[in-house]
Amino acid sequence: MESSQVHDNPLVQRYAGKEMVALWSPISRYSKWRKLWVALAQSQFELGLLAEDGSTPRISQLQIQQLELNISNIDFQRVEEHEQRLRHDVMAHIHTYGECCPAARDIIHLGATSCFVTDNTDLILMKQGLTLLQKSLVGLLDLMAKFSRKYAALETLGFTHFQPAQLTTVGKRACLWAQDFLMDFHEVSYRIENMKFRGAKGTTGTQASFLSLFKGDHQKVRDLDILVSKKMGFDKIFPVTGQTYPRKADSQIIEALSGIGQSAQKFGTDIRLLSHRQEIDEPFESDQVGSSAMAYKRNPMRSERMCGLSRFLIHLAGNTAETAAVQWLERTLDDSVNRRLTLPQAFLCADAILRLAINIARGLIVNPEIIKSEVERTLPFMATENLLMAAVAMGGDRQNLHEVIRKHSHAVIAELKSGSRKNDLLERLKKEPEFSKVDFEKVMTDGKFSGRATEQVEEFLTSEVDPILKANHAWTDQNAAIKF
Repeated sequence: MESSQVHDNPLVQRYAGKEMVALWSPISRYSKWRKLWVALAQSQFELGLLAEDGSTPRISQLQIQQLELNISNIDFQRVEEHEQRLRHDVMAHIHTYGECCPAARDIIHLGATSCFVTDNTDLILMKQGLTLLQKSLVGLLDLMAKFSRKYAALETLGFTHFQPAQLTTVGKRACLWAQDFLMDFHEVSYRIENMKFRGAKGTTGTQASFLSLFKGDHQKVRDLDILVSKKMGFDKIFPVTGQTYPRKADSQIIEALSGIGQSAQKFGTDIRLLSHRQEIDEPFESDQVGSSAMAYKRNPMRSERMCGLSRFLIHLAGNTAETAAVQWLERTLDDSVNRRLTLPQAFLCADAILRLAINIARGLIVNPEIIKSEVERTLPFMATENLLMAAVAMGGDRQNLHEVIRKHSHAVIAELKSGSRKNDLLERLKKEPEFSKVDFEKVMTDGKFSGRATEQVEEFLTSEVDPILKANHAWTDQNAAIKF
């Protein structure tokens, strides 16, 4: 028996938030096409576009009003019927729009090429999508800043190569996560501030059709480009284009989204590692099931999901890079299907990732007793450098002292690997004559084994993060429930 269900998009059905899903929906996209046609007609009217007789206005206020009233009145079934016949999506929408605006039918898309609506709409969608992501990044930074301050002084074992290294603090480690997302915030903000509009450029970017409409008046053609762009919310315009705006712009924007994926995968991977060590757990709900077979399990499924989505997003950037690289002359159509898939998926995926990151950051569970026991178990090894320097200051031979420490350390490590839970390295060293003059208690008390980690937390947050949170206060204190 065949299922009546069709494949759905998990990013829409399970992962992305309602605002981002709505932004990339058909009604959102195609109503923007119509808004662009309205903006074009308005601008041509305002610039005094004349009919062929040279004296009669080519466009009337009545026609523009009819277009405005029907922006959201889209008959998608009728669009599909036209496209089946015409095999051209833009023409299908022009015909459908014209049918509900009969008085304005002949001025829709006047002088424009398909990319006037398709390209400009993509730029609008991406700019609005970047703003949604920008808001989420502020919310995430707010949560990470609060977490970092709360645990700024809680010493924990630091790792290099996932091997015990020196102590850091839980708050300092969280600042590493926050710093990555802070870089993403600045990159996304830069992309928003510097986005350019394609504007009204014509078939190959020469504006020849508009120059013809305005009877060779170059200034009016320049003004048309500016006026349409401003009406659609853009102050910056690509000075030159082919039929399309430079696909390099897509690549740069999706690379910024890829950066969010990179940061999130690092964050999620660290949480998964710390969850394995039982030091920090992601949120786990009272009725949540970790495994269908092993009832005791508390899998870090949010972090795992975030890492999986991040991997998908990171690789989407390669699509936009290659599309930018293979454009032929003024344009080629092989970019179209790829962009239909890649651009919405990238924004939906980035939104889903940040929602997960916010959800995880808001509910992180720190287990101080386990962290403390791990510190106590490994701290003697980390104290050996301080002990060595203290012994040298008392007249000891540095190389001999190093050898004593090496032998005892390896012996203790062997015993720990054999099941011993006690690290007796300090007791062993106290018995060695080379360390007889060293005040072990003073060395351990004065050691400051986590260095300036606690101070670095406040310095970083005060100088780098707090100004962003203050400037965007309305976007802080966000919550993001996950669907499944």
